[in-house]
Amino acid sequence: MLFDDPEETETIASVMVPVAVPGPYTYRVPPGVHVQPGMIVRVPLGPREVLGAVWDGEPDAAINPKKLKAISHVYENARPLDAELRKFVEWVANWTLAAPGMVLRMVLRSEEALEEEPPVPGVRLIAGAEPDRMTSARQKVLETLADGRAWTRSGLSHAAGVSVSVIDGLLQQEVLETVDLPAAPPPPLPEIDFAPPTLTPAQQAAAEGLVESFSKGTAVSLIDGVTGSGKTEVYFEAIAEALRRGRQTLVLLPEIALTEQFLRRFEKRFGVYPAEWHSEITPKARARTWRGVADGSVRVVIGARSALFLPFENLGLIIVDEEHDGAFKQDDRVPYSARDMAVVRGHLSRFPVILASATPSVESRVNADLGRYNRFVLPERASGAAMPDLKAIDMRTEGPERGRWIAPELIGAIGEAFADGAQSLLFLNRRGYAPLTLCRTCGHRFQCPHCSSWLVEHRFQNKLVCHHCGHNESIPQNCPSCTSTGSLVPCGPGVERIAEEVENLFPQARTLILSSDLPGGPDRLRREMKIVEEGGADIVIGTQLVAKGHNFPKMRLVGVVDADLGLAHGDPRAAEKTFQLLAQVTGRAGRVTGGGKGFLQTYSPDQPVMKALLSQDRDAFYQAEIANRRAAGLPPFGRLAALVISGPDKMMAEGFARAIARSAPPESTITVLGPAEAALAMVRGRYRYRLLLMAPRQTDLQGYLRHWLAHAPKPIKGLRVQIDIDPQQFL
Repeated sequence: MLFDDPEETETIASVMVPVAVPGPYTYRVPPGVHVQPGMIVRVPLGPREVLGAVWDGEPDAAINPKKLKAISHVYENARPLDAELRKFVEWVANWTLAAPGMVLRMVLRSEEALEEEPPVPGVRLIAGAEPDRMTSARQKVLETLADGRAWTRSGLSHAAGVSVSVIDGLLQQEVLETVDLPAAPPPPLPEIDFAPPTLTPAQQAAAEGLVESFSKGTAVSLIDGVTGSGKTEVYFEAIAEALRRGRQTLVLLPEIALTEQFLRRFEKRFGVYPAEWHSEITPKARARTWRGVADGSVRVVIGARSALFLPFENLGLIIVDEEHDGAFKQDDRVPYSARDMAVVRGHLSRFPVILASATPSVESRVNADLGRYNRFVLPERASGAAMPDLKAIDMRTEGPERGRWIAPELIGAIGEAFADGAQSLLFLNRRGYAPLTLCRTCGHRFQCPHCSSWLVEHRFQNKLVCHHCGHNESIPQNCPSCTSTGSLVPCGPGVERIAEEVENLFPQARTLILSSDLPGGPDRLRREMKIVEEGGADIVIGTQLVAKGHNFPKMRLVGVVDADLGLAHGDPRAAEKTFQLLAQVTGRAGRVTGGGKGFLQTYSPDQPVMKALLSQDRDAFYQAEIANRRAAGLPPFGRLAALVISGPDKMMAEGFARAIARSAPPESTITVLGPAEAALAMVRGRYRYRLLLMAPRQTDLQGYLRHWLAHAPKPIKGLRVQIDIDPQQFL
């Protein structure tokens, strides 16, 4: 809001800045400048200038205007942030107890996008002009330009098959003239009827239900379909409906590795690629997408969780694919769940939200059972193929010989698949070669100097790596403790070690590792995913990224090397996460041709999660897990919040955590547990202590936390307090 002072003939305005302060600051508006809420500005903040947004609410008129700093620049070409987006920023801040400026920071991610992209210099043929001497190279250039179109110099050089110097010579002779070209043409619009799919009866019923949800405004729908049931094709029909209504769509995916296959499927259906928004796109592409979203020229965006904060001009649909995935929860700065906040954004702006998963989260399943969400069930694969047969391998009696990690029965099944020309996938959710390296002479273990975790051996890179802070060091020849030579041994397997065993067992097979930390980054992953999709690998060894939504037509066998791994942590969601992960990864088998098989190597075949997986009785698992959550008062039947206190000194961090705990206001309905040393007691050189709050579902937990922390001791000397509403990680 603005405040007019008739005597000073100046105005002041509230501006939200991207820092951790409780509200907007007041700034002076320069004479002749007019601003309104939502306009993006640059303002001085201490010794620097930062982006900000003119915000709602009255500025502080009690401040002497002469002491106020002035707005230094107004981005008049940038579309103002609309009232709905500003309300969403405030809502997220209130829910997470984060500073609203830190939430706004996720909106203002690209300063380059706030100004029009400068034109690109190009060249064009001058009518009637001819060079003093014609050569074959010059002739090629003139023929290329004969239609009167303008080209960039590099583009013309490539199209005509000549060097840039030929074009420069024609410019000097005034045969060509320079012109300004648009920096980028507007993105092509998706064609609603480009390639309508043929849907199964179950898919058609679900698609019709999603289209009907547009008339309900704030409806949330859950597509609950087994792996390979065609959930993507179903929600594509909802995207088509949004396009018919002139609305924009956002599709959130949990992993960048999923984007390549999604882009191709989208193009096959709508004739064009959607825009992308994630950490791997270039700054220029990021700026173009931000501008296109804001002006409405970009109709569909596929993105990571941060895409939720893009300033859409007319957003009318959000789809959260693999909605159960933990990657949708951000744990640093502003801890928020993109799935839950997507539902909030749809509710605030009155448009439908679609959640899709083969293994829905317990929270979404309960919301559907209670009628809060529409639920569309796809019980069979769209291809007609049967779900894979699953079998447990009891590692206590049927395990591999000492020094090996793959059981004989699984080796035999891989051999059969390979002989038939089918693919096999071995899944182990451990990166690297081995999770621990020790000295067999003195027992020395390699630990990260900055974190309370063991260094993971990455033999392909000849490094020991910390997966929490990124610290790495070369694998030494001698033990640094006792100087013994040849005494260092890897303990336990990672995917690299499994690959080594596979290559020894099947030397003639084409083996491929799919892991996020191998050299080459996301580009390499996309290429290798396509290799697997096209049948260019016989045996694939992968981490959890292979479990998420990929379609590998020739994959017939999936073997889980350590099915018990996810159950070993003190996480109240451990059973749910393990069930989801293993159901997803075994669902890669036989999606197209049928005949899929899955093997679970486990030391606990009678564990409830294993029994539910082997019987493929999803409903029985959900009923049991929901009953356990209800009895324990855990989400969605209760509420959780965590306080993580950290500092560079262990005793100081522990003492402060205890002081915080002692200051907790008494409240009979809220249980405060801790402080206790975190499972990861030190990360990046900071010692960590956790407090956990448990409360009934209807409790105003945020209000309690605000009151508590307002009267609690304030952190000093590098101490920090991180608040996590609805925590997903308990490390």
